Amino acid sequence: MKIEKTKFWTRLIDEKRMKKFLNRKRGIVYVFTGDGEGKTTAALGLGLRAIGHGKNVVLVQFMKGRKYVGEYQIQNILKNYEAYQFGKEQFVDLNNPDKRDYELAEEGLKFVKQVIKERPDVLILDEINLVISVGLIKANEVLEIIKKIPKDMVVILTGRNAPKSIIKAADIVSYVKNIKHPFDYGVFAKKGEQY
Repeated sequence: MKIEKTKFWTRLIDEKRMKKFLNRKRGIVYVFTGDGEGKTTAALGLGLRAIGHGKNVVLVQFMKGRKYVGEYQIQNILKNYEAYQFGKEQFVDLNNPDKRDYELAEEGLKFVKQVIKERPDVLILDEINLVISVGLIKANEVLEIIKKIPKDMVVILTGRNAPKSIIKAADIVSYVKNIKHPFDYGVFAKKGEQY
């Protein structure tokens, strides 16, 4: 290990790990997980930043089929941004998903494989962690996709209950913890904030 001193910080650098990271054959993988609000918002923030630099962003939402949400509607305004949904308009019963939930998750996964071939700069797989957690698709299927992403692509996986295997495969992992939320007091989701 080497110590690097700069004007603002001192940090330890593990040169072997750094070399391994820089020589990886696939792109960067982010995971936003946890029980707090803001996982999709953080992913969209990264996407917006990329769009600001002229990059292409594709959002694939699992278990969501509500076309009135802001992140879906904004594609009519933003350049270089596309959004696709693979879910019903109703919420999924996480304890008892129905046959259609499984079908939509599989359709979404097939679509993701096609999108990767088109090589967007940023690919957001919204709620994919929860889809795995509920059992609609297997973690290994997503890990296989991660292995094949091009080196210049960023993939962002959101959703609570990210499995350990996904966390281990990711390069950047953030856990969003719920401390306090208006939902706790019976206040409903607000247009332009939660959707």
